[in-house]
Amino acid sequence: MKTKLAAMTLVASLLASSAAWAAVTVRYYNRDSRDHSWSVVCSGVKTSVTFGKSQTASVTIQGSGPCSVKTDAGTVVLKGGEDLEIKNGRIQVK
Repeated sequence: MKTKLAAMTLVASLLASSAAWAAVTVRYYNRDSRDHSWSVVCSGVKTSVTFGKSQTASVTIQGSGPCSVKTDAGTVVLKGGEDLEIKNGRIQVK
């Protein structure tokens, strides 16, 4: 009985913590000389993401993919692992 209870507790805690591991990470190169902050919808949750000016970096968006990034130039869908180039306020997936 103790073994079953311990196993069930372990499974329940793993399932509860799996949401914390859900994230979409992308690598980007921002060629613009200004930061870009855009709204993002992941797993039905709206948040924002900021891409730093004139730099190559990675950014992690909390939530499971795919995520929709809404820019002035349109919506870009990210699943995770993409390489992005940002130029003139537009995201291009490489």
